[in-house]
Amino acid sequence: MKRWLIVLLIILGVFLIVGFSLYSTIVGKYNQLVTLSETVDAAWSQVENQYQRRADLIPNLVETVKAYAEKEESIFTQIADARARIGSSQTRVQREQTESELTGFLSRLLMLQENYPQLKSNQNFLDLQAQLEGTENRISVERQRYIQSIKDYNMQVKQFPGRLIAGFFGFEARDFYQATPGAETAPRVDFGGGPPQE
Repeated sequence: MKRWLIVLLIILGVFLIVGFSLYSTIVGKYNQLVTLSETVDAAWSQVENQYQRRADLIPNLVETVKAYAEKEESIFTQIADARARIGSSQTRVQREQTESELTGFLSRLLMLQENYPQLKSNQNFLDLQAQLEGTENRISVERQRYIQSIKDYNMQVKQFPGRLIAGFFGFEARDFYQATPGAETAPRVDFGGGPPQE
């Protein structure tokens, strides 16, 4: 009788150890997935934060340029339209596409200084231009951090045993940032009315 009791206690102990190990693994993986998911969301918030910083600079930049370049109404309209579409973006992909368009329009706006020498010497314009360039660099850095956080998260969601736990608790792989098609090509800017240069 004592033997059976000892064997039963040993088996029970093994089951408790295995059960506790399994429980610890599941809880640890779950918490890691939650942490990584929150890191992805926080990284995206930082990207949006930098987009907002840029959006706050745009009205001042546009007004400064308007004072010198009244004939360039189309670029001002394009910038205003892109800013309006940003607010109505439903997904991160739509937001990124619209932000990319806005970046192109802002590049064209900054190129206006070539046709308006007095704009080049305006200190307010130069300050806004420097702030915008700094913000564009910050956006790039935050996008890199966002992409890295998605990579870290997706690795945990796709690797074993995280894949089992992620599937059970509804964690899914996230999409990476996608540049707008054609973003690898610099926009062509021609304000002189002459033939476009390659």
